[in-house]
Amino acid sequence: MVFPISMLLIATGQFFTVKGVLVCLSALLLLKLMKYLSDDRPKNIAPGPFPLPIVGNVLSLDFRRPVVSFSKMYEKYGDVTTFYLAKQTCILLSGYKSFKEAFVEQADIFADRAHFPLNDKLSKGLGLISSSGHAWNQQRRFALTVLKHFGVGKKTLEESILQESRYLCEAMHTQRGLPFDPDCVVTNAVANIICSLVFGHRFEYDDHNFHQILLFLDDVVQLPANFWGQLYNQLPAIMSWMPGKHQRAFSSLSKIKQFIQEEIQRHKQDRHTDNPRDYIDCYLEEIQKCKDSKAKFTEENLVYCVVDLFAAGTETTSNTLLWSMLYMAKYPEMQDKVHAEIDQVIGRVRQPSMTDRPHMPFTYAVIHEVMRAANALNITPPRVASRDTTVAGYLIPKGVTVFPLLRPIMQDKNEFSTPDQFNPGHFLDENGRFLKKESFIPFSVGKRTCPGEQMAYMEFFLFFTCMMQSFNFLAPEGQTLVLEGTVHITSAPKSFQICAMPR
Repeated sequence: MVFPISMLLIATGQFFTVKGVLVCLSALLLLKLMKYLSDDRPKNIAPGPFPLPIVGNVLSLDFRRPVVSFSKMYEKYGDVTTFYLAKQTCILLSGYKSFKEAFVEQADIFADRAHFPLNDKLSKGLGLISSSGHAWNQQRRFALTVLKHFGVGKKTLEESILQESRYLCEAMHTQRGLPFDPDCVVTNAVANIICSLVFGHRFEYDDHNFHQILLFLDDVVQLPANFWGQLYNQLPAIMSWMPGKHQRAFSSLSKIKQFIQEEIQRHKQDRHTDNPRDYIDCYLEEIQKCKDSKAKFTEENLVYCVVDLFAAGTETTSNTLLWSMLYMAKYPEMQDKVHAEIDQVIGRVRQPSMTDRPHMPFTYAVIHEVMRAANALNITPPRVASRDTTVAGYLIPKGVTVFPLLRPIMQDKNEFSTPDQFNPGHFLDENGRFLKKESFIPFSVGKRTCPGEQMAYMEFFLFFTCMMQSFNFLAPEGQTLVLEGTVHITSAPKSFQICAMPR
């Protein structure tokens, strides 16, 4: 088709003019685009933005805020959206019904992780988050068994959280009601719960080295969804030696791994095989006795599993607690109702217990609304379809990368009457009783749901109730608290100061 167009231009005497060259190039580009769109395009594929040759939809994505770009795609094209990262076909999946159809009803098809250069660089396909297949199944099974053994869902973990809550409240009391940044103490408190389960001990809040490790962890967690991480995925060979925030994250990961390896070495020196103290002890024992090489129980994998436990168990929980303080200070009438319910059910002397939760519907509704409104987890790590299937009537071809977007589900106007407002009434019935919503899935659904979900709910309730029992949260005098946050993989509030006034 190019030859007749060229001949036509020559015949009209326009071929060597600027206008003629532009017309010719435009025609060639159009033909190439038509060929690109027609070659091997699956039928019945979901709608999506128009892709350009070679680059696909890369130029239309905001790599500094990819979750925002994905949310706009969802608003325009619906629950199942097709887009292209260069020549790679991808599916953006959202909506509770589509999540359930894909990740529950077809769990085996969507169980594996997608491969990206950045994931390979960060985890080598190891750990609990990025692994797939038999190794992932065995690692997840082992982690769930060990966490349950050491108290997840039991009274022993509840006691550990309550003890850490006392340390947290004591740290806040030292501020004497003056403005302070709560990020450090809250993050340390939550991280110490994971430390107790994984390392068998906690760290003091003034331990500078440990706090640095938590800052390094944030660098690593946020990298896959920021500009530098996305650029690395597109140009790994170039970005491997280019400076940028991705290099800082790689350095942070190296320091985290060194910190964990030192803990492992200490465990190897003083552990008792007949009396395992924590996750590391149990894993070291499993390395010795496991005969299944495909399960990948190795010291290297242990390091990556511990990194994942910290990432999953610290970021979202600490961010949600920080958001809860902001919301309570921003909406004092709701804070007063939480205080009144705590005073009525628990009082101000004894600490709360999980047995109190059924008798505190408003407090529990507030916790859920904080999780919904703050939306601490916007998007979960990508999956890959292991064979051709359909979701919501659209074809999902084998090998396609699926991006599960949680954010719109938590803001669904069909499920939440005022999705853009902070409203605990979303989780209360007409009689003021707690209302459980099936579509409320802050930890996703199916086989890849967060293994620490049960522990997170316990932490949210006990930490939040202990803080509210002890303090009234207020904005510093003359300041207005702003409910703004970062929108990456997780949503964290922007740095803020708050006053914790003892009650």
